Amino acid sequence: MKMLVTGATGFAGGHLARALVREGHAVRAMVRRPADARELAEAGIELVAGDVRDAAAVECSTAGCERVYHLAAVYRDASIATRDYWDVHVRGTEHVLEACAKQGVSRLVHCSTMGVHGHVSSIPSNEESPYNPGDEYQRTKLAAEWRVWEFSQRHRLPVAVVRPAGIYGPGDLRFLKLFRSIAGGYFIMLGSGRTYYHLVYIDDLVDGFLRCGADDAALGQAFVIGGERYVTLNEFTATIADVLGVPAPQWRVPVWPVYAAGAVCEALCVPLRVRPPLYRRRVDFFTHDRAFDISKARRLLGYQPRVELRDGLARTAAWYAERGLLPARRSAGSVPA
Repeated sequence: MKMLVTGATGFAGGHLARALVREGHAVRAMVRRPADARELAEAGIELVAGDVRDAAAVECSTAGCERVYHLAAVYRDASIATRDYWDVHVRGTEHVLEACAKQGVSRLVHCSTMGVHGHVSSIPSNEESPYNPGDEYQRTKLAAEWRVWEFSQRHRLPVAVVRPAGIYGPGDLRFLKLFRSIAGGYFIMLGSGRTYYHLVYIDDLVDGFLRCGADDAALGQAFVIGGERYVTLNEFTATIADVLGVPAPQWRVPVWPVYAAGAVCEALCVPLRVRPPLYRRRVDFFTHDRAFDISKARRLLGYQPRVELRDGLARTAAWYAERGLLPARRSAGSVPA
């Protein structure tokens, strides 16, 4: 089949596009700067210049495609204006939906986030748990998901929605600062560390996307795609320390002074479009429970995570070390991939 992937220059989108090529599909990627996406072209992916904020470009990119995987998103950052989130997540999704309808696309797989549920009130939660977005990223992702459901009902567009857990794996840099601070012995836990967090290794997430794109049981459904189990932040950081060969973090400080400092940093930096050195969303990581039951994906899609958390973190640490991103004196480089 001919497939379109938006957001293919991102971590998850790039892995998904390559996986579709390996399955034998003809894959097109809409990218803002084709010159910066040479690795995708080398993998056999057709590059089309465009931005999801441009309705005409989206329609042109969608032409001739049977299925669309919509992963384009704004990277979450406190210096990003609310309008930017809205333009990409909501208006961009509207453009994708309209293009799919006009071009007769047979299925749209839309990437949302487990963050639409925010700080969950029950452990574990699931796809039917209340929405509780906590920041502009999550609020606009939820608004985009609502657009998907509404449009699908009005135009009978077959859709499936993926809500990924915390994505990690070799090639992703979002957890690099965490690995570095633990490797360097200066990581500080905010609060008790008993908050729950749910992760998903990139290969398992891609498997979830592929199943949503191929299985008719996925149509009209949303799925949290996560790892085999959720863990406390204490276990998460201790496991990273273990694969790095360093002592588990012991330092702790109360949450509220750091949260207050983050609010001050945001008030000073955000109006100037400067990235704050500290912001409240980072503090939320230590205080908001995110733990989910993935049995719906198991039951309807046959989804089964294959990469255990410690193994996935070891592979990630090894990738960082091989590229000189972790202190050379640490033992991460000896961790087998």
